[in-house]
Amino acid sequence: MALTHIQEHVDLIAKHEQEFLAQRTRAERMTDAVAGFVGSVPFVVAHLCVFAVWLALNLWPGIHHYDPKPFNLLACIVGMEAILVASFILMRQSRLGRRSDERDHLMLQILLLTEKEVTTVLDVNRQIARQVGLEKLANNPDVKEMSQHTSIEDVAQTIKDTITEEKAVKLKESDAEELFQRD
Repeated sequence: MALTHIQEHVDLIAKHEQEFLAQRTRAERMTDAVAGFVGSVPFVVAHLCVFAVWLALNLWPGIHHYDPKPFNLLACIVGMEAILVASFILMRQSRLGRRSDERDHLMLQILLLTEKEVTTVLDVNRQIARQVGLEKLANNPDVKEMSQHTSIEDVAQTIKDTITEEKAVKLKESDAEELFQRD
């Protein structure tokens, strides 16, 4: 594959990512900024410094202790901060999850298109093989099967049935283990 062809793909993906980031609302940008800062070393260092100063001011003899042991005010502030930080992180994760779903949908569409294209190419290759006298190759069972249309609905149903069967087997195994443990 030519380097320019690869660069075109990289540029296209980068463009899509930039568009996604540009479409964020002000609240989403703020959420991303807060979540990004919370997950950084400066955030941890700042908290360690604040906690050290807080403890020093409330343990140092001869100074008025505004939050004496067991530091209930500090615990309350840290608890409220934890709730807010968790909320910011969950909002960001939710948005990133939606983006991941969009990517998965795009990938599925590309894979379905690729499957259709490969099936067509295999069929054309079989026809060419027949015309040039390679009947044995053209009628190879594997090649013949792969050059047929793949029903996505059938594949999805097979996967669903297989997963359901595996769950049933695991459930039966766990029931059997439970019976043996009772004895």
